[in-house]
Amino acid sequence: MPSGRKLGRRTDQRRAMLRGMVTLLLDKGRIETTLFRAKELQRVADKMITIGKKNTLAAKRAAMGYITKEDVVKKLFDQIAPSFEERKGGYTRVLKLGPRRGDGAEMAIIELVNYELKGKKDKAGSGKKEKEKETKEVKDAKETKEKEAKEESGEVKKETSAE
Repeated sequence: MPSGRKLGRRTDQRRAMLRGMVTLLLDKGRIETTLFRAKELQRVADKMITIGKKNTLAAKRAAMGYITKEDVVKKLFDQIAPSFEERKGGYTRVLKLGPRRGDGAEMAIIELVNYELKGKKDKAGSGKKEKEKETKEVKDAKETKEKEAKEESGEVKKETSAE
């Protein structure tokens, strides 16, 4: 009997689900799902990245036959696979989250190994610094305008008093 989890679905449904999840994972770089789906997805995603590293016409056709979006295939061959050129396997990691509220299913995050949190770092760290810089610049601009206005009014008073 071939190895692999059935995931409570018929073969055609299981294949369609895994195709969609691989497409989403390669597009977003990180997804949240159940632990057993993540473990099964890890096998398929690593195979797709290995195919992407070959970078031949046959490999592109094989990837197009499995991945559902053409732009994700392009991203796989142009960005993802070259970033794993030195690595010989283990392109994804599964991080356990704990049980899901409701049915208690064990949840996990599956992500590419070189995945970087883009949104959270920008919002938490550099976003505040940029806002502080902007407010400092605005304050500096207001202060310089006020100084210029005072100097101009002072100069005008001096000129009127001199006459």
